[in-house]
Amino acid sequence: MDFPIPLVGFAAWSGTGKTTLLKHLIPILRARGIRIAVVKHAHHTFDVDHPEKDSHTLRHAGAEQIMLASSKRYAWMRELPDNQKEPTLADALHYLDTDGIDLVLVEGFKTEQFLKIECHRPAAGKPLLYPDDPNIIAIASDQPQNEDPGIPQLSLNDPTEVADFILKKILAWAD
Repeated sequence: MDFPIPLVGFAAWSGTGKTTLLKHLIPILRARGIRIAVVKHAHHTFDVDHPEKDSHTLRHAGAEQIMLASSKRYAWMRELPDNQKEPTLADALHYLDTDGIDLVLVEGFKTEQFLKIECHRPAAGKPLLYPDDPNIIAIASDQPQNEDPGIPQLSLNDPTEVADFILKKILAWAD
């Protein structure tokens, strides 16, 4: 994937703990001075707006784009036509402002071709995505794999270990 900022994905079956891992990983990376953007794929209709808010009222009145702006943040929503194809990771990355970020963490987009860490819980009964995806560079699991997969194994329950891996392998930071 050609993008000016390093990116790493977290790929897994639903319910494996990708969001939970990211929730703990992001503060660790931030504490080490890494400025982070996150791109998350949603498989369903979602809404970041609430019915009691003006932006919701205006969007439902027919506005195709809404920009909310304050001294703390911007939020931009764009309505897409029905039957739109699923966005690619490149589509989503196009909208990121790369100024001021060092790393993009991606949740989802598991079939796309970019570097990924697979999150795996054997108890979930789902097969590993690795070795069918050559872009998976490590497996983060709550249990060691029975067989050596030939790539690094990380603890899904140790976000510091995952952060260290990202710093060394993705951002090429020395100890």
